[in-house]
Amino acid sequence: MSDNSDNVIKCLDKGFVRLVDSMGGDNAIVQAARVSYGKGTSKLSQDRGLIRYLMRHRHSTPFEMVEFKFHCKMPIFVARQWVRHRTANINEYSLRYSEARDEFYYPDPKHIQFQSALNKQGRMGEVTPELKQKVQDYFKEISERSFEIYSELNQAGIARELARSILPVNLYTEWYWKNDLHNLLHFIGLRSDSHAQYEIRVFSDAMAESVKSVAPFAWEAYQDYIIKGMRFSRIEQSLLERTLPDRVIDDINEDIAYQLTATLHSNKPREETDLYPLYIKEGGVDSEEDFKLKWDSGEIEIGNVRELREFKLKLESLKN
Repeated sequence: MSDNSDNVIKCLDKGFVRLVDSMGGDNAIVQAARVSYGKGTSKLSQDRGLIRYLMRHRHSTPFEMVEFKFHCKMPIFVARQWVRHRTANINEYSLRYSEARDEFYYPDPKHIQFQSALNKQGRMGEVTPELKQKVQDYFKEISERSFEIYSELNQAGIARELARSILPVNLYTEWYWKNDLHNLLHFIGLRSDSHAQYEIRVFSDAMAESVKSVAPFAWEAYQDYIIKGMRFSRIEQSLLERTLPDRVIDDINEDIAYQLTATLHSNKPREETDLYPLYIKEGGVDSEEDFKLKWDSGEIEIGNVRELREFKLKLESLKN
């Protein structure tokens, strides 16, 4: 297997991620969501709005219509973390059928750290150069010696399925990995997180580049609503209801009324005389004079109409 493709992304010292093929993109998500119409929408802005709605409300099935197939090469210990995500189709290089290759992962000195005292799965703290060198020497020593023994057993005719057991988990393996977008985003959300192990983060970040390219609207929505968004538990919501003053909610709703007006005007331009009545219709309470001053400032941001109205309803539900 080779990594000499144009779209290969190098990972760690000898690994890589290569997008072999993909099926569908943002258009496939929209098509699946609008299946009763038999086709998607005619405007990219409508596609983007629908995808954001689906992501915001956790309607995951349309995202499963997009698929990615990767060719990946990684250390075995990374593969064992990776394979815990049981939603993919995998075909791995077999050490029962084929001989192992002399390719081992040796950590870069900057990633050699102490065991974290706060996170049982993590690492932290600066290690002395002498200890870092010792770690690297041990990695190399055990890798080279184990491969020598493995080769000796192979030459003696010992079954490969048994001889492979002598090899350490920093040996590189390869596989083809096929997954749908919904489950791939879940994988990336967990494995690109700062708390994930560095070595698997590198591969997850590489796969994320393909998602950004193939389904940019879906990637944007995932970042906005899942990665950088925030959900409140019932207990947290109860605290907000008891402690958040109504005047604060009213101030935010006032800003939403301006944003709704600006967004609706951007989507379908109105006559100037129609803007203030539209603002009042959307819940604004400023006088016409104050409205004109703020409107003429040019500082009103536009957004998504449906999203803004949903946000307004959520805020209203918090009022005492």
